[in-house]
Amino acid sequence: MEKKVLSTPAAPGAIGPYSQGVVIGEMIYTSGQLGLVPDTGQFAEGVEAQTAQALNNVKAILESAGSGLDKVVKTTVFLKDMNDFAKVNEVYGSFFAEPYPARSAVEVARLPKDGLVEIEVIALK
Repeated sequence: MEKKVLSTPAAPGAIGPYSQGVVIGEMIYTSGQLGLVPDTGQFAEGVEAQTAQALNNVKAILESAGSGLDKVVKTTVFLKDMNDFAKVNEVYGSFFAEPYPARSAVEVARLPKDGLVEIEVIALK
């Protein structure tokens, strides 16, 4: 199978040696997306805004491959502070409809650029 790299200016560029996303066959794998605003490279203000921005970044990457959030089968949410879970969950819930994708959520010691949340997904093309 051919591997196709995804890249869109509608999401922040990679800040290391990785791709925004990769398509293999009918599957799309995104790199973790922080709550960075693509136009400014700055974080959105607060965990709710960073969650929304991270999901908008994921959405932009998926759309660049002809997919969308409705095709997501699995998400992984990385949180700087698990005490923010309820806030993140509320915003997250506004981006997805039933049937919801499978999800893991974990607290991590630190995220790149000291972000508050990072989200990666696996989706169907």
